[in-house]
Amino acid sequence: MSTHTRLFICFLILFSVMAAHAQDTTATQFGWKKEAVGNLSFTQTSFDNWVQGGENAVAWQADVNAKFIDDREKFNWSNTGKVSFGRIKVGDAESRKAADEIKLESVLTYKLGVYVNPYIAATGLTQIATGYIYTATTKTAISAFMDPGYFTQSFGVGYSPVAEFKSRLGAALKETFTKDYPIPYADDPKTKTVEKTKIEVGAESVTDFSKKLSANIIWTSKLELFSNLKQANEIDVNFDNIFSAKVSTYINVALNVKLFYDRDISRKRQLKQVLSLGMSYAFL
Repeated sequence: MSTHTRLFICFLILFSVMAAHAQDTTATQFGWKKEAVGNLSFTQTSFDNWVQGGENAVAWQADVNAKFIDDREKFNWSNTGKVSFGRIKVGDAESRKAADEIKLESVLTYKLGVYVNPYIAATGLTQIATGYIYTATTKTAISAFMDPGYFTQSFGVGYSPVAEFKSRLGAALKETFTKDYPIPYADDPKTKTVEKTKIEVGAESVTDFSKKLSANIIWTSKLELFSNLKQANEIDVNFDNIFSAKVSTYINVALNVKLFYDRDISRKRQLKQVLSLGMSYAFL
């Protein structure tokens, strides 16, 4: 069993343990609310004496999304986690990574009894397996588990006029940690030394939106902005959108469109789009 596969299984076990130890929702309107949903999609294409040409291909992706929310009269403690991993193999080439993300977020909000409430938050972001850049004859490693690893701590005020929409804005501290791949994630090209850690002080804005477009279609959106308060073109953007359609009890179709911009990594915006058909199962 490969290293990335073992790590992926470990994180699935971690979410199962979290679910098992979460408190049961009480009969009142307050208490723990928990949800864990897993999705698995698989695609396979095979050709034999197909005169029009084509390449055999196999692709799969697994996702686990979990929420553990403790809602009380005076505070709300929201914990969310996302693990996503997938691979693709085309023709005789070795299998390559198609999706890879681990993201954890914890937000503690104190309720003042109004729409605007103070909060403190912490997030962590990394990946599972080693990432490579491929050429016709070579592959070069450019990232790995916790290399880079991103951590952000913030405090400020949150705004949630309706259940489907919530936004927060506050001061933030963002750390980027690397080990073997400091360039371009943490290194400052203006200095002669190679920095493996980068710490930025600035402002963070996070907006979550969820809307049921029809009986079986849900749009979930998350917009994350971070500014080091230096220049407008240095604002980091992470805009993640998922359109999910439920075909049956266990079958769903999902379209994920993600826009990412970090001038320290690339001067151009990055865009990822994934359309998947697969099985969905709610653990909680």
